[in-house]
Formats: sequence, structure tokens, C-alpha cells
Amino acid sequence: MEGVAMEWLVWIGAVLCLGGIVGLARCIQLALRARNEGLEGPALQERFRKLTLLNTASLGVSALGLMMVVAGVILS
Repeated sequence: MEGVAMEWLVWIGAVLCLGGIVGLARCIQLALRARNEGLEGPALQERFRKLTLLNTASLGVSALGLMMVVAGVILS
């Protein structure tokens, strides 16, 4: 039974990790779009300030997923 629980931990961690990577890709896409719109100065800074939250959340989710995968592999 313990092996099944650790297997689930690995799979859930992998999904979280991939979700974080998708969030990072979306953050890059939005930053490039903001730059290509021709925004300058305070407007560009404000847009990037909002993207910082998405970037930080995506990194956190990805790191949490990776920790779950490592824990599942070590404990199995």
C-alpha cells in the first residue's frame, strides 16, 4: 500500500511541476507581448510588476511539485 501512495505522490508532483512550467511559459509570453505593444516607462513597469506575481507563483508551484517527486522517489 505504501508503494501506491508514493507513486501517487510522484505523479501529483509531476503534474504540479508541469503546471508551474506552463505558468512560466505564459509569463514569458505575456512579457513579450507587453514589450511588443510598444509600452514604455511607467506603463511597462506596471505591467511587469503584475507579471512578477505570476512568475513567483509559477516558480513556487514548480518547486513544490519537484519536491513532491523527489520525496516520492526517495520514500518508495
